[in-house]
Amino acid sequence: MPTQDLFDLSGRTALVTGGSRGLGLQIAEALGAYGARVLLSARKADELTQAQARLHSLGIEADWVAADGARHEEATALAQAAISRLGHVDILVNNAGTSWGAPAESHPVEAWDKVFALNVRGLFLLTQAIAAGSMIPRRYGRIINVASIAGLRGNPPGRMQTVAYNTSKGAVVNLTRTLAGEWGRHGITVNALAPGFFPSKMTRGIIQHLGEAALIEGTPLQRLGDDEDLKGAALLFASQAGKHITGQVLAVDGGSSAV
Repeated sequence: MPTQDLFDLSGRTALVTGGSRGLGLQIAEALGAYGARVLLSARKADELTQAQARLHSLGIEADWVAADGARHEEATALAQAAISRLGHVDILVNNAGTSWGAPAESHPVEAWDKVFALNVRGLFLLTQAIAAGSMIPRRYGRIINVASIAGLRGNPPGRMQTVAYNTSKGAVVNLTRTLAGEWGRHGITVNALAPGFFPSKMTRGIIQHLGEAALIEGTPLQRLGDDEDLKGAALLFASQAGKHITGQVLAVDGGSSAV
């Protein structure tokens, strides 16, 4: 295969959860730009409609399904809808997630359960259904889990109080490795992206509280992530360029997790 064709996704299909904005939409743009037919999912139909319009303006074929991945029945229904609409799912991007800020000693159990219901349980249920219903029978699949550098380390003292989020993303990291080990024989790769700080709806409050300067202070590249920084890594994991990569976690964080 010519080197320039390794990233070509023509004829491939992709389901991107949390795809209506932020990191999910960024990844959807990258996959669509290289030829994939994209199905977006998130909870809010109005945001999905806007995201679809953006992708269409870029010449990307895209549709959407509104679903709350934290609900078992909706995660299962989303998998069925994706397989029905796309015919099959070649690429699954698990980006939907949520967080909660509270001190560990007083973190509400209801909030803990809310974070884990979407970030871990819902992610697994959707992935299980897509793998069983489409990828394993076809002996092909690319699964990309969006974890976080928060799942690779703890919080610096006095900066953030996100024990449930950090723990859930640590679970996503090990789920990625476990599924890679089990499903490699089916021709499925499973990898994770671990973003650092990217401006988004989820991180807006933290950035405002701590200040951008403080967040980049310990970052070798001295910057936050932008609207392009996940695209190349996602394309690597989604395409033939990454066909011999599985069970890996790639930090996209300006080097902050390396120092």
